[in-house]
Amino acid sequence: MSFFPETTLAMQVAVQQILSCPFQGVTRRLYLQAKVFELLAMQLEPILADQGQYKSVPRLKPETIARLHHAKEILAARLEHPPSLLELAQQVGVSDRTLRRGFQQLFGTTVFGYLTHQRMEQAAQLLREGNMTVAEVANLVGYSHLGHFAAAFRRKFGITPNQCLMGRKFVRGL
Repeated sequence: MSFFPETTLAMQVAVQQILSCPFQGVTRRLYLQAKVFELLAMQLEPILADQGQYKSVPRLKPETIARLHHAKEILAARLEHPPSLLELAQQVGVSDRTLRRGFQQLFGTTVFGYLTHQRMEQAAQLLREGNMTVAEVANLVGYSHLGHFAAAFRRKFGITPNQCLMGRKFVRGL
């Protein structure tokens, strides 16, 4: 039994949402409390599952796990133009429902959440290298709208892509 469960991508996202809380006053307090409870639930789930006190979700077949890992590899390789959920499911030989549920169960995040995380990580790396403009990086990681890219980057790291390009350290994330 582990009292320090692995930190999942879903947990990292919840922490980032706490750090970038968009609300003020009472609404802020309620939002932050809800996020803390969400993190607590994510921490307790594996502990209770280890103790047999929590009804675990059905296990995935080894073949399905291999297919889900293959889907993850496809997404990582095609950040600029990823396949749709249906296309991805067909490519790896599972239903879209199995892809969605299995991906969440196996990796602790949604297919879209994983894709966004990978895009932002690659974008941060490219911006730190300093060889490309923000627009070029946004396009390379699959964002055709610069404003959407900048907003996603700021949500993830707490700084703008331009600040990253200029060498500012990340507030959150890396």
